[in-house]
Amino acid sequence: MPQRVQSLINRLTFRQLQVFKSVYELSSYSRAGEMLGLSQPAVSNQIRQLEHALEQPLFEYIGRQLYSTPTAKRLAQCIHSMFDEIQHFQDDLSEEAGLISGELTLVAVSTAQYVVPYLLRAYTSLHPNVTINVKVMNRASAIKRLNENHDELAIMGMVQNDNPMFSLPFLNNELIAVAPQNHPILTVKDLSLNSFLEHNLLLREAGSGSRLALELHCQKQRIRLQAEMEIGSNDAIKHAVIAGLGVAVLPRLGILSELRLGTLIEVPIKDFPLRRSWCLIHPQGHHPTPAMRSFIDYIQQNISQFETMFARMTDK
Repeated sequence: MPQRVQSLINRLTFRQLQVFKSVYELSSYSRAGEMLGLSQPAVSNQIRQLEHALEQPLFEYIGRQLYSTPTAKRLAQCIHSMFDEIQHFQDDLSEEAGLISGELTLVAVSTAQYVVPYLLRAYTSLHPNVTINVKVMNRASAIKRLNENHDELAIMGMVQNDNPMFSLPFLNNELIAVAPQNHPILTVKDLSLNSFLEHNLLLREAGSGSRLALELHCQKQRIRLQAEMEIGSNDAIKHAVIAGLGVAVLPRLGILSELRLGTLIEVPIKDFPLRRSWCLIHPQGHHPTPAMRSFIDYIQQNISQFETMFARMTDK
């Protein structure tokens, strides 16, 4: 190791790097101190020592706003890689000792947010040392993160992608046609899909999983799909239907309460409901962490139990 590098290492401490990481990510000395249990003067002292060791400024105030220097941005990249390697090392040690720990990040598309809590209930009891982060986002954002090879698992429908993906289907996802109570369409016998879609159809934005499933079904049936209104979330569509703005095709699991209360009514249509699968997905070339591997194994081993549990929920 070059003498200059050795000299720099001798002047650095992990505490300085930890404090720097917090200040950099939070853009605040005071908030970093609160997170680390340090006073603001203590945080400032650690940053001063680090700047002295590097012989470069890391932060500067412009007005009341704290900004990072180019040196700080480069240091943040190095620290991120270093801390990640330490985390992986700790995970490997825990795995060798038979104890699964570390972080598990799950990316759930917005329609899967109703499913995830039930999947985690037993897993958290089996692996109490795993820290779980759940990120809810639309399908396009979830696919983007998969393509960028982030260290996480995604819960969503089947993905057609240029990059090879590991995909584990684990639960049926029924998409049903719904209308508000007392809607005239509910009195129509032998209703066709084409007629249903003409009653002010409310659709998700282009690219969403539920819309894509309906589009593919309509293509097979040679039916023209035309939205009366596009709305950015299934929850918003649900309330729009209840308010009488139109009809929709929604995941059954997301509207169980409304179906039981009768504020939404399932409309009987030939070839419905549409049946898709929730899948656990990650890039095939990505090596899962021990926490990720344990969650994949947990899902795989409990598919039949999940099917039974959710079947009971939908039958109530």
